Amino acid sequence: MRVAFYTLGCKVNQYETEVLSARFAAEGFDVVPGHDPGCDVYVVGSCTVTAEGDRKTRQAVRRFRRENPDAIVVLTGCYPQAFPTEAAAVTEADIVTGALGRAALPQMVRDFSLDRQRIVSIPQHEKGETFEACSAADFGVRTRAFLKIQDGCDNWCSYCIIPAARGPVRSKPMPELQAELAALAQNGYREIVLTGINLSNYGREWGLHLSDAVLAAAATEGVERVRLGSIEPDLLTPQEIYRLAEGCRGKLCPQFHLSLQSGCDATLRRMNRHYDTAGYRAVAEAVRQAFPGAALTTDMMVGFAGETEEDHRQSLAFAREIGFAKIHAFAYSRRAGTRAALMPDQVPQAEKKRRCAELIAVAAELRKTALTAMLGQVQPVLFESRGQQGCTGYTPNYTPVTVFDPAARPGEIRPVLLTAIAVDADSCEGILTD
Repeated sequence: MRVAFYTLGCKVNQYETEVLSARFAAEGFDVVPGHDPGCDVYVVGSCTVTAEGDRKTRQAVRRFRRENPDAIVVLTGCYPQAFPTEAAAVTEADIVTGALGRAALPQMVRDFSLDRQRIVSIPQHEKGETFEACSAADFGVRTRAFLKIQDGCDNWCSYCIIPAARGPVRSKPMPELQAELAALAQNGYREIVLTGINLSNYGREWGLHLSDAVLAAAATEGVERVRLGSIEPDLLTPQEIYRLAEGCRGKLCPQFHLSLQSGCDATLRRMNRHYDTAGYRAVAEAVRQAFPGAALTTDMMVGFAGETEEDHRQSLAFAREIGFAKIHAFAYSRRAGTRAALMPDQVPQAEKKRRCAELIAVAAELRKTALTAMLGQVQPVLFESRGQQGCTGYTPNYTPVTVFDPAARPGEIRPVLLTAIAVDADSCEGILTD
């Protein structure tokens, strides 16, 4: 049977799709890239961070059913895990399962193909559960590989449903991590991106820290770059920052995605975030001192319950103060099952839209400043893909760069002089210097 995958959401979801794809292939399925209308099976990997993510998930399931009436449509991932009753009601899906136990999906597909009896199987998270064994050694033609080292979150931010979807904090055991790193390096991946739901909590079960995982990646022969996914700032201590700077032999990419959400202390308290702006500022300063030229990126939310216009202004001012290289800006999405959904003073949708537009404008302003500062520099670029418009890759601080030179080839790290900001206002252009 031919099977295609459609994945929404974060890098963890993308990694898990690769794992699942490899599992289907190992069990004799023909895994097809893209969404070929002639496939026998479509697997939709969901994201439930926002209500919009849920909507897109349902839309994808219904589209595959409409376009392929005889195909087997699978709904899996965070949406069914967080909202099992709601997901089970998406009757266009033949098989519904959550973020646990997906190793059984190939057999579920076979079972369904025999009797066409709908399967809804959503095991629930349990206290004390361990990291589900998983590994991926091949990400196609990409020169960066994602590696999931942590799952779960127990922060219970007042707006967030992810602890319900992902369960308790748990980590990939170090021997499994080292084996996967070696396999990825053996397959030619030059850069490893460490990902997790709450990445900063890696190794907590055994008295380890995120830096232990980073050092293991940096010590792997063949790995030239290590990059981190999103980090909670309250868990990035000065000791960890120092250890990362001193122990990685220059392999850790100086780009840190420090989740902020709001630059207003009153809003952060209502969100049940575990830091304030003073603490965040201290972490940002420590990172920049340890990693000169580091790019700080973040997520910021507008329109949270109770956010006043003054709160919003404070948040924008803090973003400018920190000088983020990039901001993922979005409006607060009310999620059933969270404390924030029941809070008073919900911000009207039109006001959320206006504030989001203002934050996006600030983000664009800061992005231009960050890119302008890169011009004239020679940076090592790891090229990932070649298209009609040239060869594109990334600097260590995650600035996208396109070179219009046939000598630039995917998989190579080449020095590039950054000469201009591209027309998309989100990347640079450059020329090879070697």
